[in-house]
Amino acid sequence: MLLLNRRDFAVLSLATLCTSPSQAQVDTSRAAQFIQAAGNELVAAINNPGLNATARQERVASILRRCVDVEAVGRFVLGRFWRVATPAEQQDYLRLFEASLIRNLAGRFGEYQGVRFSLGRTQSRTEDDALVSTTVTRPGSNPFNLDWRVAESGGQPKIVDLIAEGTSLRLTQRSEYASVIQRGGGQVSALLSAMRAQAAR
Repeated sequence: MLLLNRRDFAVLSLATLCTSPSQAQVDTSRAAQFIQAAGNELVAAINNPGLNATARQERVASILRRCVDVEAVGRFVLGRFWRVATPAEQQDYLRLFEASLIRNLAGRFGEYQGVRFSLGRTQSRTEDDALVSTTVTRPGSNPFNLDWRVAESGGQPKIVDLIAEGTSLRLTQRSEYASVIQRGGGQVSALLSAMRAQAAR
C-alpha cells in the first residue's frame, strides 16, 4: 500500500501518535484487516487511470483522514510543548498540522502509479497497539519494508505510526518540531509561524 522509499520518509511530515487513555487493546487480526482494507483503497485510488493528479490526491487525502487519528498524532508530535501551548495555540496547531500532514502525504502518494503491497506478520507491540508489517513494491524500484502501528481509537482501528526501514515517522517529526520551538526560545508560536510559512509556499 505505500509508495514511499527511505528518502521520501525523510521529507514527509507524517508523524503519528502514541496511545491515549481513550484507546483500548487492539486485536491483531482486526489490525491486519484494517491495514489490508486501507491499503487496497489507497492502491485503487493511486492506480486509477480515470483520475487526474488533483483528483487522485483528493481521493488519497480522504482515505488518510479516515485512517489516521490526526489529532492524537499531532499531540504526540508536539510532545511536552502541548502543555505549554495556550488553548488557542493548540487549536491553531492542530489545524495546521492536519493540513500539512494530509497535503504532504496525499501529494507524495499521488506521484506513484503501479504501487503494490503485500501483508506480512502482525504482532502486538504493547497492550494498546499492534504492528502490521507490509512489503511495498513500485515499478523500477526495489521492494522495501513499511510497518504500520495500529491502535483502537473511539472503537475504531487507526494508524498511529509508520515505520519505514526501522525509522519511526512520529519520532522523526517530534524531534524536528522540538528543534524549531527551541530555536524560537521555547515558544510554540515559533513553530506555528514556521508551519504557516510552509503552508504558504
